[in-house]
Amino acid sequence: MIATITLNPCLDEHITVHGLVVEETNRWAKLYRYAGGKGIDVSRAIHEMGGRTIAYGFIGGPEGRAVEILLDEEGVTFGFTPIKQETRTNFIITDTKTTQQTRIDAPGPRISKRELERFYQKMRRIQPNPDLIVAGGSVPPGIPANIYYDIILEAKGYGIKTILDSEGRWLEGGVKAKPYLIKPNVHEAEGLLKTKLPTEEAIIEAALNLVEMGIEIAVISRGKEGIIAATKENMVKAVPPPVKIRSAVGAGDCTIAGLALKLVDGEPLVEACRLAVAMGTATVLTPGTELCHRADVEKLLPRIIVSEMTTRQRAKTFFTAGNNSRLPGRD
Repeated sequence: MIATITLNPCLDEHITVHGLVVEETNRWAKLYRYAGGKGIDVSRAIHEMGGRTIAYGFIGGPEGRAVEILLDEEGVTFGFTPIKQETRTNFIITDTKTTQQTRIDAPGPRISKRELERFYQKMRRIQPNPDLIVAGGSVPPGIPANIYYDIILEAKGYGIKTILDSEGRWLEGGVKAKPYLIKPNVHEAEGLLKTKLPTEEAIIEAALNLVEMGIEIAVISRGKEGIIAATKENMVKAVPPPVKIRSAVGAGDCTIAGLALKLVDGEPLVEACRLAVAMGTATVLTPGTELCHRADVEKLLPRIIVSEMTTRQRAKTFFTAGNNSRLPGRD
């Protein structure tokens, strides 16, 4: 079972307009509401693919109740810690005339020390213990910046592996606890390593450097160019086919879900990367904050180009063959 932690959940309201005009009255065409936040998105995607999951985090007020109702309608199990302040609402505006999308995120409610302690108590009472915990996203006011460091260390004490998907100081703090897997994008990896990654070779070296820092699996996502993943033993590159992008919101979360689903079952990294890229790509086919659909994922799986090598081989020789490179026996 895969547990997810979303410290700063949200109610995502996606509004579509046809021809957004600044400083004029605009009328929306459609309004969609989704339960949002990195961990929640991961749980939703895992559930869509038939996996077992439960979502944890903080929830409060009418907006928080709306998040719970939406998850309940989808059949996603949750165990949120109630808080006094209200869960944040984010707004996504899509102009169907220009296909441009604007996202406006709220900072989130302030979490009290007592609420934080209740959250920890709830996590310690999970029975049976999850096989994997996915934690990610922003941290709301009132919670210390090193929260992910503490969560990862505590999970290790129970023998539970963790996946961390965050950014900035939250990612930097969490990495010090050496989580099982991290998945920064190129920009986030640059911030973490304090260096530019202008080429594929630089990204490969960055992934290897993250492994040397104690991360068991380092995955760097590259948008439409897929992902590069590294461990001490091997490296994998997975590249999706070209598709028409409707919205990239949630694609990274669905990528994490794909990795978690395969790795928790003990499957090879190469298959985890294949599913991860298929799920991430399927997500960009959907509008707004809608996530991947299983039917789309299954259609994309055979079209994902996956390459694998051992870390003893020269990465440059292997990967510079281009996005269509493949090893014998791999498709």
